Amino acid sequence: MQTLPATRIELAAWLRLSLAPGLKPAALRMLLGAFGLPEAILAQPQDVLADVAGEAAARAVLAPPGPAFDGQLDAVLAWRELPGNQIVTLDDPAYPPALLTMPDPPPLLYIKGRLELLHTRAVALVGSRSATPQGIEDARRFARYLSAAAVTVVSGLALGIDSAAHRGGLEGVGGTVAVIGTGADLVYPAAHHALARQISEQGAILSEWPLGTPARAANFPQRNRLIAGLVSGVVIVEAAMRSGSLITARLANEMGREVFALPGSIHAPLSRGCHRMIKQGARLVETPDEVLEELGFTRRPVSNAGRAAKRAVPSEHAGLCISLGAQASQAATAAFADPAPSEPAFQPALASDTERLLAALGHSPTTLEILATRTEMQDAALHAALLRLELAGEVTLLPGGRFMRAHHD
Repeated sequence: MQTLPATRIELAAWLRLSLAPGLKPAALRMLLGAFGLPEAILAQPQDVLADVAGEAAARAVLAPPGPAFDGQLDAVLAWRELPGNQIVTLDDPAYPPALLTMPDPPPLLYIKGRLELLHTRAVALVGSRSATPQGIEDARRFARYLSAAAVTVVSGLALGIDSAAHRGGLEGVGGTVAVIGTGADLVYPAAHHALARQISEQGAILSEWPLGTPARAANFPQRNRLIAGLVSGVVIVEAAMRSGSLITARLANEMGREVFALPGSIHAPLSRGCHRMIKQGARLVETPDEVLEELGFTRRPVSNAGRAAKRAVPSEHAGLCISLGAQASQAATAAFADPAPSEPAFQPALASDTERLLAALGHSPTTLEILATRTEMQDAALHAALLRLELAGEVTLLPGGRFMRAHHD
């Protein structure tokens, strides 16, 4: 999804308003509704602004920027020029539509990676930073399955459940989005530098915080509000009674999103938050299919694909699945469509694309470009056929984006 980036003057006005101390996003949205673009807001007299959004907002708008503002603007423009980086403003057609349903959408979004993932159907998976091995396994399994059904997995890049959710999301066509509580130029926690780099290359990282903003405890409830805003539903995997995940669930409920929780042992401390949410009306779920069904998302995996999704999939598979563009993603998702009752779930001999691709594949590593040349297949069809063959166990994806026939003992 490509849009014309804001000019320096336009971005300066957006940045000034986004940094104005005391100017709340809801008040800014009122002013934008009344006057249009930020340049027009900044040109209004204080009494006119006050009539629309109140005295405090008017004073915040017209307060002169600090001495560091020009340097901040230069840093933002330089960051935007780096590969994969984008800044989306509230008036941009590329602004995530789900966030526009919030009462206080951020005026500026800093995005690293695939912007189109912010326009897909999405589910959040969140939970404890001190997750149990079972919680980690459940989060990754749910995320892998949802992503295989072309649902984008959203989480907060924290330790524990969040990181497992991102890793599972990277293993399917739905991909993953990390919403962070720092500036987009920083990674927190530091242990997740490699994961953040993989997400920025194959998924998307989203921040509303100015560049250079460090991790502060007060930032994370606001980050949780963005996680809730982006998705159709939130799944709580493990949570203590006092947990940031429960804040995300409460915010999601207030925004009209669905809330789900995985049950656990009555003796497990990290089950208590989930049980509390269930008592308060969250939907108890035991399988990712229940999440898809409750949200009205088409259940796409066939039986073979479903079984494959439950197996641990090497992280290199993200290179195939997440590199798909919008058209290729739709084609690849067709690999999961329920077959007609009279058809077997998967038979390569009956599929001309997969048969042609198998003939072109050797038992030595082959690149995507060579396969495209040998088969003369379009990108979307090639990606979809490769995905079907991977799920059937006929193709192995190697590091570096190379493919070869699987060896069957």
